[in-house]
Amino acid sequence: MDARRRGAQAAAGAGAVVTAAAANPSAVRSASPSVGSAATATGESDIFKFNQLRVRKKQLRFARSSIHAWGLFAMERIEAKEMVIEYIGEVVRQKVADHREKMYERSGIGSSYLFRIDDDTVIDATKKGNVARFINHCCAPNCIARVITVDGEKKIVIYAKQDIEEGEEITYDYKFPIEVDKIPCLCGSPFCRGTLN
Repeated sequence: MDARRRGAQAAAGAGAVVTAAAANPSAVRSASPSVGSAATATGESDIFKFNQLRVRKKQLRFARSSIHAWGLFAMERIEAKEMVIEYIGEVVRQKVADHREKMYERSGIGSSYLFRIDDDTVIDATKKGNVARFINHCCAPNCIARVITVDGEKKIVIYAKQDIEEGEEITYDYKFPIEVDKIPCLCGSPFCRGTLN
């Protein structure tokens, strides 16, 4: 498995996409620069936007990406602050996610797509998920991930940070913590930090 797809768990409430390898538990993809309660608060407008997103999904496609293997691309213009897509997968407890991550590693799947909702809940999109799992990292992203609550159920939603033009790749900053083993960043942004961590 390549270093760009290694990962583990996210900090509580951060909502982080996590891909593969329990052997590297410090590689974390964080969902937003200002996590905490702001990243998980849900207002009436979020619920309204979420219901709209269910009725009329954004036109997106996954295709080859210059950042890494596959990526997710807008097929229509998306305005800043709009919901882009819900990150969908199987909801599992942290212990189950840890077990699956090791199992995925042993079976040679290559990548797993685990996204933490809170301290004990993870969405596993590895086998049952949608195209949101193909969203790549960028040091200057056009989206953020947030955890919202709809009808008592926590959901992970990707929001546009800025206007996104048709054909543009959907990205967000994974925000891996600093660690000794560096994972190279291939985002190509003029603001690229050089590594994901």
